[in-house]
Amino acid sequence: MNNTRRIQTFIGAMMLAAAGCAGYAGYASHTWHGLFALAVLVLAAATSRMKVKLPGIDGNMSMNLPFLLTAAINLSAAEAVAIGCISTAVQCWPGKNRKFNPQQMAFNLSMMTFAGSLASLMLHASWLPGTTKTLGLVMATVTLFLGQTGPVAGIVAVSEGKSAGAVWWGLVHLSFPYYVVSAGVTSMVQAISSHLGWGLALAVVPVMYMIHRCYKLYFSRMVEVLRPEVLVKAAAAGAGA
Repeated sequence: MNNTRRIQTFIGAMMLAAAGCAGYAGYASHTWHGLFALAVLVLAAATSRMKVKLPGIDGNMSMNLPFLLTAAINLSAAEAVAIGCISTAVQCWPGKNRKFNPQQMAFNLSMMTFAGSLASLMLHASWLPGTTKTLGLVMATVTLFLGQTGPVAGIVAVSEGKSAGAVWWGLVHLSFPYYVVSAGVTSMVQAISSHLGWGLALAVVPVMYMIHRCYKLYFSRMVEVLRPEVLVKAAAAGAGA
């Protein structure tokens, strides 16, 4: 099986998994939140364009994660999946002088649908009736982290012939701190909204912009010091340690 066929097979499998999860999410959703869901969608889509290039990997990291977590915790599974898909499409839409890549878009949408569905469905599972907001936030963060980084490591391994474990370990080093920070920001959004209303949760957007600028500066300096292939070797060494 050649490289192109392997990539197409992997993306096809992701699309099937995403379709199954999304279908069940729609079946399990019975509550709709109207304006609240629309507000979270606007914030997620707006911050999705705040993105940084991951060193050594053909991909980027967006600053919309706190709002994806907010959707998973507070909205129905179908709403959370819709918000994740729309904001991902906005994130991945090519900028000026860049061509649209349907294969890349298909993978990114299916990956986000898969991860978002799992996170939301787990939080709304009947076998977790006593889940607190804090525990739910931790569960959603971990599920989104695994649901996003796992498929990304898989597609990179298939397309570039690298070790999936080494690529995933490299992603952990690059992105795990951001997931932890995003969980903290989401907790702040929850606290603000419960006491002062969702309008003031807009104050989180400047916070995400500052995080975006810090990551952009950090990654740009990392690229100056280490070549991408050195980063991959370092990740592989860490995985084997």
